[in-house]
Amino acid sequence: MARYEIIGGKPLTGSVTVSGAKNAAVAILPAALLVAGTCRIENVPDISDVRILLDILEGMGAKISREETNVVQIDCTHITSTNPNPMLVRKMRASYYLMGALLGRFGRADVALPGGCNFASRPIDQHIKGFLALGAEVDETEDYVSMEPGPNGLNGNRISLDMASVGATANIMLAEVLIPGQTVIENAAKEPHIVDLANFLNTMGARISGAGTDTVKIRGVEALTGGAYAIIPDQIEAGTYMAAAAATGGNVLVCNVIPKHMERISSKLQEMGAEVTEYDDAIRVKTTQRLRHTTVKTRPYPGFPTDMQAQLCVCMALSSGVSRLTESVYETRFFGYCTELASMGADILINGKTAIVTGKESLQGATVYAHDLRAGAALVIAGLAAEGTTRVENIHFIERGYENLVQKLTGLGANIRRVED
Repeated sequence: MARYEIIGGKPLTGSVTVSGAKNAAVAILPAALLVAGTCRIENVPDISDVRILLDILEGMGAKISREETNVVQIDCTHITSTNPNPMLVRKMRASYYLMGALLGRFGRADVALPGGCNFASRPIDQHIKGFLALGAEVDETEDYVSMEPGPNGLNGNRISLDMASVGATANIMLAEVLIPGQTVIENAAKEPHIVDLANFLNTMGARISGAGTDTVKIRGVEALTGGAYAIIPDQIEAGTYMAAAAATGGNVLVCNVIPKHMERISSKLQEMGAEVTEYDDAIRVKTTQRLRHTTVKTRPYPGFPTDMQAQLCVCMALSSGVSRLTESVYETRFFGYCTELASMGADILINGKTAIVTGKESLQGATVYAHDLRAGAALVIAGLAAEGTTRVENIHFIERGYENLVQKLTGLGANIRRVED
């Protein structure tokens, strides 16, 4: 077991470079299954979810090599397995992208149901709806999803999602690119990593249009060939460092970002009194006074991201006045980390889908437990801002999505170390 020990109360200062987007990487790596040839993928974050996916692909027969830490070469040309290692699949949520990729490559798949952060009920019914619409026969048990072509084979179709699901949108794209005909996904998710996946597939020869809008069109092609691609910067990692700068009263230049992806986060921090300055590929967050209260409701992109609500909640807990934070995507996401913040002195009242946060002058160090990836990141921010020592346990959740977190924070002047028992 490992934990972070943080001595807080010191403003973060300096510059930090954001890694490649976790949510894009965990879709693009399974997409390599569809490619006949070698994919050279750059800006790949060195995080546990990525390492697990690479182990899964290698176990299926992929040839994988690293030129350097964040560059991976993958050749899945000779893979024949449609049943990835179930023990590894169950270690992460995004392993469900193997379903769409294997269905598209082989017309069949046998994939264990995914694991990952358990902060809400996150069924894959919209994924299954899409696979059925493409003509697959799906057998879903408590542990596995098995698919094979139906009587009429696999063909493009029109699919209207009941909600703008990121996972379902990406999985249907993966399944369709090599299937005959055209598929139209209505009410598609618009997140930047959906656009990044489409751009990767198009670079390899796919025909996808409309990514980033609510209607995505995919026309099947005969084959994808190898090529090179660089993953976009991580929107949520960037937002986490921005929130940490604001919460600690710091002055941080966050480098390797796409400012347009950060607009909702930037505007909320500005509303709370932080100075936010945008450059071509960087954002500076500077705070010289106590933050003000605000009101936030999470929404699918381009709204305020649900993956940033816990980090912003820490800023609210240290602001003046009463803030309101409404979660419209995963309504049970408050319960784990809000209790932990309360043990540090935060005043948070949960009323259904809304957290009412009364700001305090300061937080106090405590031993707290990460319950999921983003909740864990929020607890690290709270520890950086708090007086005294904070110990963050269950950090395996955090390391699923943040590359070199301790080193990056230490570079900003934080007193944080990783301790292993």
